Amino acid sequence: MSEFKNVTVVKKANVYFDGRVVSRSVLFADGSRKTLGYMQPGEYEFTTDAAEVMEILAGELDVQLPGGNGWQQISAGMAFDVPAHASFRMKVKQGTDYCCSFLK
Repeated sequence: MSEFKNVTVVKKANVYFDGRVVSRSVLFADGSRKTLGYMQPGEYEFTTDAAEVMEILAGELDVQLPGGNGWQQISAGMAFDVPAHASFRMKVKQGTDYCCSFLK
């Protein structure tokens, strides 16, 4: 899906790592939520509250998921799942555009 219809977009940005990672929240009528964001090259560690699916729209990164064996290369058109209440690390190789879907 390349666009979302009939949604609410929260104007205030979610800003992380001194502005190197920025996203906006998109709220759906069914109560679900996604974020659309951009990550500059660098190394980041995130902690989740809810389970999520991170879809990479453009760019390239390596991800180290909880319980995983080492790093996985992820590029445009790929996605990965992160469990709730977990930490994961990313090495962003180039500017990366993403969509994060939070699961209930």
